[in-house]
Formats: sequence, C-alpha cells, structure tokens
Amino acid sequence: MSTNKPQRDHTAPRILVVEDDPEAALFAVHVLAKRGGFEVVHTADPAEALQLATDEHWDLVLTDLDMPGMTGLQLLAALRLVAPALPVAVMTAHLPDGTLFSMLGRADDLVEKPLRVGKLIATATALTGQRRGL
Repeated sequence: MSTNKPQRDHTAPRILVVEDDPEAALFAVHVLAKRGGFEVVHTADPAEALQLATDEHWDLVLTDLDMPGMTGLQLLAALRLVAPALPVAVMTAHLPDGTLFSMLGRADDLVEKPLRVGKLIATATALTGQRRGL
C-alpha cells in the first residue's frame, strides 16, 4: 500500500520557528532552509508550536521573545516540561535586563534582532548538533 504523503529528508535537522512578525519569520525560514539546508516549519502561534513540539520530532525550536497570547519565556518553560532535551533559542530585539537574562538562562542561546545570516546559521548548526543534557 502506498501513500501520497511527501517523504521528508531525514538527514536535514528540523527547526520549528515561532515568530509572529511575518517579515522576521520569512527571513528566518528562508535563511535556515535555503542557506542553512535545514527543514524548517513556521508558526506564529506559540500554542500551536507547543503542540507541534509535543507531537513531532524537532532538532531545534527558535522562538521570538515578545508574542501575543504566550511569551517566548512561557513557551520555553512549557517546552522544558514536554521536551526537556529539545534545544531552544530565543530571538529578541530588546537586550534583557538582569532578571530577564537570568530567566533566559533556561534557553540554549539568545539571538539578537535584527537577525543576521551568519549568527542565525551558526546558532542553528551548533544547537542541532547537540541535544540538551537531561
């Protein structure tokens, strides 16, 4: 029996981008997929991202910090409960103060906006090459 489901490339690391800004999302997806060779899925909805992270295998979640409904920190905390070994990088345009920075310590990396091609690819490459220690 055959299915019409497209076969995904099991060799390319999978990245879930959670970003509510359409331009930033398009940039991140394009850079990571075209220049980085990653399999990339985007959602603007953090609740959907949490469900996707629960239901599917991912090598990295790259999430914005400031989003409506659920912040990147709230998503990070929820991801640590459902997938503790999953690497998570947080993107932000605002450099964090001391309290926020300590909360972001649960993230595997912090990516400053505006996003830069080299930093984005380097972060994704480093984090998809390793899973968090439990």
